[in-house]
Amino acid sequence: MEVLTRTQYRKKKRLWRRLFQYSILFIALGLGVAAAVVTYAYQMEAPTLSVPETTVIYSSNDDVIGEMHYGQNRHWIPLEHMGDAIIEATLAIEDRRFYDHYGFDFFRIGGAVVTNLRTSSMAQGASTITQQYARNLYLSHDKTWSRKWNEAFYALRLELHYPKNEILEGYLNTIYYGHGAYGIEAAANLYFQKNAEDLTIAEAALLAGIPKGPSIYSPFINEDRAKERQEIVLYSMAESGFISQSQMESLASEPLTFPTNDDIKAKKIAPYFQDEVMKWLTNDFSLDPALLESGGLEIHTTLDSDLQKMAEKWVSEKLGEEGELQTALVAQDPQNGKVRALIGGRDYEESEFNRATQAKRHPGSTFKPFLYYAALENGLRPNSMLKSEETIFLFDEGRGEYDPGNFNHRYADDYITMLHALAVSDNIFAVKTHFLLGFETLKHTAHRFGIESELELLPSLALGASDVGILEMTNSYNAFANGGYRVKPHFVEKVVDRDGNILYEAEPTQEKRFNPDLISVMNNMMQGMFEPEMSDPSYAYVTGDSISQYFDRPIAGKSGSNEKNSWMIGYTPQLITGVWVGYDRGKDLEPGDANHPKAIWARFMQEALQDEMKLPFEKTDNVVEIEINPITGLLATEDCPVSRPTYFYAGTEPTEYCTVHIEDDEKEEDRVFDKHQKKEEEKREKWLDRFLDWIN
Repeated sequence: MEVLTRTQYRKKKRLWRRLFQYSILFIALGLGVAAAVVTYAYQMEAPTLSVPETTVIYSSNDDVIGEMHYGQNRHWIPLEHMGDAIIEATLAIEDRRFYDHYGFDFFRIGGAVVTNLRTSSMAQGASTITQQYARNLYLSHDKTWSRKWNEAFYALRLELHYPKNEILEGYLNTIYYGHGAYGIEAAANLYFQKNAEDLTIAEAALLAGIPKGPSIYSPFINEDRAKERQEIVLYSMAESGFISQSQMESLASEPLTFPTNDDIKAKKIAPYFQDEVMKWLTNDFSLDPALLESGGLEIHTTLDSDLQKMAEKWVSEKLGEEGELQTALVAQDPQNGKVRALIGGRDYEESEFNRATQAKRHPGSTFKPFLYYAALENGLRPNSMLKSEETIFLFDEGRGEYDPGNFNHRYADDYITMLHALAVSDNIFAVKTHFLLGFETLKHTAHRFGIESELELLPSLALGASDVGILEMTNSYNAFANGGYRVKPHFVEKVVDRDGNILYEAEPTQEKRFNPDLISVMNNMMQGMFEPEMSDPSYAYVTGDSISQYFDRPIAGKSGSNEKNSWMIGYTPQLITGVWVGYDRGKDLEPGDANHPKAIWARFMQEALQDEMKLPFEKTDNVVEIEINPITGLLATEDCPVSRPTYFYAGTEPTEYCTVHIEDDEKEEDRVFDKHQKKEEEKREKWLDRFLDWIN
């Protein structure tokens, strides 16, 4: 037994007193430092919560057709749109006492410190959701003491300035789930192709387990490990009281379906169209590319995703999956110029060159409607006649020579009407009209319709021998479909920033450039290509003969082709579509290639319009409808083999009746009578001969 002397006892007592005093001092200093840190953190401004967000591109149907991000695919959504399943799964596995602490879980910290000291490492973490959120916002993921201190300080600032729900919302919108998906909405879209609020408990549990190691627990990388991690999350949810033990077992065995690579790839809709949207936003709207790619914008476009799918389907079906033959298709609303569908080539992955907007090709006979509109303005009528015959044209004061030909070198070798010439696409009639009006007239008229490409003043311009763009050419036909108004093609309806502010909203305008009466006459004439009764087998068939059976509604248009290009542009009052087919390197079309544009156009327009009203083209007050023989251009009679209701500007309609077939009938009757009379005379002569023989 140890016996302390009085002196020793006093020394020991003084030691304990000092230890107690020092402890009180250290505690006071610690509390003071803590108070100072808290005060300093509180006096600082609230840390910004701004993070890069994915810019989303929408169709006019509100379908997501594309996304843009700097490698961080993130869609910020409010907490109430996340659903209870993902919130409970995340709290259970990441931070069960989230609502009970102030940014630090000292029980977990203590356990982690002991473990790390024992193992001489920093493998064990004890970060709360607040700390992880701070790290995601402001810091790196290095495991160092300085990073831990900064993480703690930022976590304190977050807790002092923001409510718990806002911190949890921010965390779930910034945590990384693998494969470029940041935030729960992007993860739900990626792994299950649904919104976060629609996740089942089993799906939410799987996603909640991924952030611990996206390269390990992603179901796209290792589905078995992902399921094992999901079971751990479900166990934690049961321990936390979010689900029962029986639910845990049932959910763990619930089968999950993940999209294939083809499903994910299929989300990129209309890539050529999206490229044009990006070009317009950066070049014309002057939007900062950084804001465009990571500003969380909503870009609402004019694209109709249903029409786009139809267009892609018919292009694929008619052209096949392989080959060098290229195509472009543009569909627009003629009333405002909105681009509803756009294809710039047969395969975007093989070639990003957008033939609809970047290529320029000879439009062929699709250029003729501009010529015939100019002819109407200069006094010609649908029944004006010129002779279709093989012709050599001299120009440039006799120094130039032009020798155009009709398809298959077949000519009427007679006078034909402008109406008939347009329907069968007679080239001689077009060039004669071009010479009659003067070359400048067609150039000027085409520019009025919206053709901005440079046009050469040559006889061949009447047959579309100057390069123009596919979108440019298609858009120029809008004036026919909308009654005479020029409109501009546009791709974007509205741009909204991450806070809901409207940065841009389209206000389409119409510019009246043409006489609606003459446009009405032109629309009536341009329906002729779909009227087989105007075909003449000995000369030419109407150019839409092969596709006329697809339509039971008023529809107008014009086809065109040459050695290297084939076109079809046609429209109703609701929709206009242009299709081009050809080769990129100037190669001549092969047999059968020229038929593709009409086939693609017809099947697309038929399907696109199947649920639309059958609207007629407007007949203006100054226009009269007259039944004429389209071959002779005169008023039709019952004896005419073909007649057609044709529009004329009031006062220019024909007043004489067609007598060609009446005269033919009379001649036939005379011929039959003469033949009968001759037979009677022969009979009389034979009777007289027999009578004379009997007498003799």
